Amino acid sequence: MQKLYKHAGFTLIELMVVVAIVGILAAVAYPAYQEQALRTRRAAASACLLELGQFMERYYTTNMSYASASVPTTACGTDLADFYTFAFSGTPDASTYTLHATRAGAQANDRCGTLTLTHTGARGVSNAATGITAADCW
Repeated sequence: MQKLYKHAGFTLIELMVVVAIVGILAAVAYPAYQEQALRTRRAAASACLLELGQFMERYYTTNMSYASASVPTTACGTDLADFYTFAFSGTPDASTYTLHATRAGAQANDRCGTLTLTHTGARGVSNAATGITAADCW
């Protein structure tokens, strides 16, 4: 008597169809993920700039001048050190300062460029892609 075996498994064609579907899904999902990661880090950098602006206002309240202030080392600045560099544009004087967050590392291709915050609370961007405004990035 002859035994019949039922073969279980996948054919090569079925496997290749699954690989193609996964490849298409990955091609769509990965760029969307990358863009969201850029936006999330940009939001964190803008929040950090606002925190540094608050520090500057406390410094002014204590010293009645922004002169001689330095950018403090904060938790947000440390967390974002691989993606942004926080510094002053120039040197703060008695009544004005401009803080900026410069892109670095994986954030270097962000379309918003360098985020800025002034002593008046004005938010801005520089080195941004064409047509990008501060409202788009903040």
